This record gives sequence, structure tokens and C-alpha cells, in this order.
Amino acid sequence: MNLPNNRVLFAAVALAAATSMAIALYLQYVVGLAVCPLCFTQRVFVIAAGGFALLAALHNPRVLGQRLYAVIAALFALIGAGFAGRHVWLQALPEDQAPACGPDLEYMLQTFPFSQTLEVLLMGDGNCAEVTWTFLGMSIPQMTLLLFIAMIVAFVTAFIRAR
Repeated sequence: MNLPNNRVLFAAVALAAATSMAIALYLQYVVGLAVCPLCFTQRVFVIAAGGFALLAALHNPRVLGQRLYAVIAALFALIGAGFAGRHVWLQALPEDQAPACGPDLEYMLQTFPFSQTLEVLLMGDGNCAEVTWTFLGMSIPQMTLLLFIAMIVAFVTAFIRAR
């Protein structure tokens, strides 16, 4: 089977990230779903991994550049997968074991010290344990985890195939 070249692979990942973000913004602003701290954190890493994929597709570097873009983007996707995995874990906890809910993100950014807001963003709170929307039986964090895994596979493939 003949796979597309790395430029096409990077462009496909960038398109997947952009599509994911468009869906997230639709769910937030049209459907009215609130963004929990871990969702916000995952968005940052989807944008970072997708942004590096877009840069790689536009730049179309030689071997060393392709590998460098793949490694950096894979690191962002790997960290994002860690946050998505934590989010999935929080949602799987029994209700009595879920952490307490905190204030919304906008309030925290305006009133809490940055270090405290960052801690909540990275760890999540009770709002993150709530499943508010599903598609094909999967929650948003589960789908985001699959996206990160697919990105990692694509970046590892690009790294190996760089020539």
C-alpha cells in the first residue's frame, strides 16, 4: 500500500486539528456546552500539535526538518493525550469519588492567582467529571484522546518515513 508523502500527512493532521477545534467551538457557542478546565487544556495541545503539523506541511523541509517537526508535534500530542486520559479517568470515577466542582474558567482567570488557575487547568475539577455530551456513545474527552492517539501515530509515521 502506498501512503501519501509526509507533507500530505502533516496537512491531514492539521486539517483534523482544525476540524476538531471547529466542532469544539460549535459545541461551546452554538450548543451552549461549558468548557471545563481540562477541555481548555486539551484544546491548547490540539492547537499546538495541529499548528506544528501545519507549519511542517507549509514548510515542507528536508529529512531533519521533517523529523524535528514530527518530534515536537508528537510531544504536544503526547502531553495532550495525557490530559485527555486524565479527563476520561475522571469521568469514569463513581460520583462520590469525583473531585469537588470549582468556579468556571473565566472567573478563575479573573480572580485567582495564575498559579492556582494553572493547577486547576492541569488537574481538572468536578466539572471535568461530568459527561455533558456524547456522540456514538463516546464523550468529548474520549474522542479527543482518540484524536491525540491518531496524531501520535501520524507523527511517528512521518518521523520514520522522513527521507
